[in-house]
Amino acid sequence: MAMWVFGYGSLIWKTGFPFDDRLPGFIKNYRRVFHQGSTDHRGTPEFPGRTVTLEPATGEICWGVAYKITKEEDKKDALLHLEVREKQYDQKEYLDFFTDINDSEPAVSGVMVYIASPDKKSNNNYLGPAPFEDIAKQIVKAEGPSGPNRDYLFNLEEALFQLGKNSFFFIYSHVFRVLVSKIHVCSSNQPGFKDKHVTDLATHVRLILSATQDAATKDV
Repeated sequence: MAMWVFGYGSLIWKTGFPFDDRLPGFIKNYRRVFHQGSTDHRGTPEFPGRTVTLEPATGEICWGVAYKITKEEDKKDALLHLEVREKQYDQKEYLDFFTDINDSEPAVSGVMVYIASPDKKSNNNYLGPAPFEDIAKQIVKAEGPSGPNRDYLFNLEEALFQLGKNSFFFIYSHVFRVLVSKIHVCSSNQPGFKDKHVTDLATHVRLILSATQDAATKDV
C-alpha cells in the first residue's frame, strides 16, 4: 500500500525524500497559519522564527502538495527524514486529500499530515496568534540554521504561486478507463492557490525590509 504525505509549508518546494508521484491539491476544514515557533530551522531558542501549521477552520481549504511513496525502503527513508525535520510538530493526522474543488469525494484518503498543535505540554514551541505587524517584524528579524525566516515566507509564497501557474489536468478513471467527462482542470483560477494570508504577510515583510533599507541609505 502506498504512503501519502501532504506538505503545506516547506515540503511544497523542498521534499528531501524519494517519491513516485506529486499531486497539487488541498485538505478541507483547515487553514494555514504562522503560529509555530521555529528554534531549529528558521530561528533560535533565543529568537524563534515563525513557520506554518494548520488550525481547524470549518468551510476553509488549505492548498499544498501530496507525495505518493510506494517502495518500502523509500517509505522508511521518508519517515526517518520527516521525523527529524518535523520534530517540533507534535501531531500526525490522516486526512482526506482533494484535487478539485468540485469533487465531494477525496482523491486520496488517509494522507499523513504533520501539525504543530497549540498544546503547550506537547509543543513548547507553539507561539500562537499575534498582531499582524508583530508577526511580520518577527519574520524579518529571525534567522536559523536553515536560513532567514523571511526566505521561508517568500519561498512559500512562490511555491503556492507556481502551483497555480502550472495548470494540471487530472483524469479520473475507474480501473484505468479514461472518461472524458471526468477530466477536470486544476488551474490558478481555483481559489486557494494564492493563500491571502501568505501573500499579505510577504508583501508587508517586503515593505518593512524596504523601509529599513531606505533608512539605512539615508544614514550613510
